[in-house]
Amino acid sequence: MPPVRAPDRGVHGSRMVAAPLGSDHLGWALSGCSCSLGAVPTVLLATDADWVLDEVDAALADSTTTVYRVRQGLDVLEAIDEVAPDLVILDEQIGNMGGMATLSAIRNAEGVDRIPITAVMVLLDRAHDAFLARRHDADGYLVKPLDSIRLRRAADVLLAGEAYEESLDLESGQVADLTLEG
Repeated sequence: MPPVRAPDRGVHGSRMVAAPLGSDHLGWALSGCSCSLGAVPTVLLATDADWVLDEVDAALADSTTTVYRVRQGLDVLEAIDEVAPDLVILDEQIGNMGGMATLSAIRNAEGVDRIPITAVMVLLDRAHDAFLARRHDADGYLVKPLDSIRLRRAADVLLAGEAYEESLDLESGQVADLTLEG
């Protein structure tokens, strides 16, 4: 079934936000630009947190990138079939099926040629979860809180076909401070 936009969900800023419409339909919405999908990289975001959508949308959705959203991990494989994203971004905490379980489902589906091999980034809740991201074969990860510079940098690296991992201070559990002192 083709993607269905949910007109009753309303418009927030420049994008329509939609949740899955039920078991018979997949509902997600185009975010950011209203340009054609030609050579524009496509990003699929799986999160049920509106603030995560806001952060990703602000960092990535523009005339060079199109962002789609699903609210449930269970809908990710079907969404991959429908929109053929260049990058999938999974929130670690998705209500009905967590990011790691969704990542495992993606890798399993790739392994049996059900879906094309897809770059996947996981948005982690804490630095210590980097182990889980690596163990589940994430191509990249970021630790929350998010910011647009880190999101754009990670997406650019992953869209170029490379892996992306943040420098982490595992003692403090924080992203390492990469500021150079003069």
